[in-house]
Amino acid sequence: MKVAIIHYWFVTWRGGEKVIEQLLKLYPQADIFTHVATPDIEHTYLAGHRVHRTFVGSLPGAQRFYQKYLPFMPLALEQLDLTEYDLIISSESGPAKNVITHPDAVHVCYCHSPMRYVWDMYSLYLADSGWLTRLLMRPLMHYMRVVDSISASRVDYFIANSRFIARRIEKCYRRRAEVIHPPVGLDDFEIRTEKQDYYLLLGQLTAYKKADLVMDAFLRSGKRLVVIGEGEQLASMRARATDRVTVLGRQPFSTMKEHLANARALIFPGVEDFGIVPLEAMASGTPVIAFAKGGALETVVESDDPSAATGLFFHEQSIDAINKAVTRFENLPQPISANACRERAEKFAPERFREDISSFIQAKMRTEA
Repeated sequence: MKVAIIHYWFVTWRGGEKVIEQLLKLYPQADIFTHVATPDIEHTYLAGHRVHRTFVGSLPGAQRFYQKYLPFMPLALEQLDLTEYDLIISSESGPAKNVITHPDAVHVCYCHSPMRYVWDMYSLYLADSGWLTRLLMRPLMHYMRVVDSISASRVDYFIANSRFIARRIEKCYRRRAEVIHPPVGLDDFEIRTEKQDYYLLLGQLTAYKKADLVMDAFLRSGKRLVVIGEGEQLASMRARATDRVTVLGRQPFSTMKEHLANARALIFPGVEDFGIVPLEAMASGTPVIAFAKGGALETVVESDDPSAATGLFFHEQSIDAINKAVTRFENLPQPISANACRERAEKFAPERFREDISSFIQAKMRTEA
C-alpha cells in the first residue's frame, strides 16, 4: 500500500507535527507532501522520507512569509500528482486537504481545526488588522471559505482531534468526524512530586490566548508567575515584568520541561482546539487550572475525588475568575496528586493514538475495498 501524508507546512515542531511523527511511525514508507519545509526539520524529523513541496515552497521568501501565500495554496495542492497512492492522510488546520486523489484511493483527514482565520475567528482577526488588511481580507476570506468547503467534499473520512473540533467540523463542513485525541510524548517528561512556589503560563503570547490576562491577574494577586513563550504580546509583557512575574520568552525544550515539572500548577486561560500543553503538564505531575471551554474539558479532570482530579476550571476569562481559581486551588482540602496527573496523561499515550488511528483506517480501507 502506497501512503501519502500531507501537512500544511513544516516550520516548527509542535502539536500538529507530533501527530505527523506518530503517523510516520505507523506508516514508515509514507511520502510527505507540504507547502514549505525548513531544511533542519527535513533533515531531522523527516529524515528517510521523500519530501515533496508544492510550488508555494519555491516562491520568494516562502520559508519566512509562507502565510502570505495562502491564496495560492489551494491551487498548489491541486497540482500534486497523487494518482499512485492508495491512502492519503491530510493533516489539517491550514490548507492541506484540497488535493485531488485517484478514485480508488481513500482520503482520511486528521483535522486539528477548520482554518480559524477563515471560519469562527474571522471577526477577531479582522478587528485586529489594519484598514488595508481589512479591505483585502474580506474578499480573500470569502474566497477561502468557498474553496475550503469544496475541499471538505474531497475527503472520504474526517478524524477530529477533540469533540470540540468535531462539532466545529459539522458546523463548517456539515460532515461527521470520528474523535481520536492526539498523543502526548510521555517519555519526554518526568514526574516530580515536590513543587516550587510559582505558577506557569506556557504557550503563544497572543491576544486570543489571553496571556496578558493571566499576567494582569498575577500582578494584582502578587503571587509568583513564570511566563514562557513568544508572540505579539511578548514585548509589552516583558515591559511589565516584576520580581514576582517573570517573562522568559522563548526557551529550549529542556527549560520548558523543568518549569513544567516544578510549577505548582499550569495556568491555561484560552480556548484551545485540543491543547497539548495541559497534558504535558500532567505528564510532569503538575495540575492544570484551565478555562472551562474547548479541548481542556476533554483532558483536565475536576473532581471531588482526590485520586481522580488533575486540576480545576474557571468559567470566565477575567482577572477575578483566575485569581479566585488559584485561591480555590491553594485551599483544596487535599492537594491534587502528581501521580493522578501522570495517570491521566498516560491515557493519551502515543501507542494508544497509533492503535486507534490504525484500527480506524484499516476498517475504512476494508469498507472501500
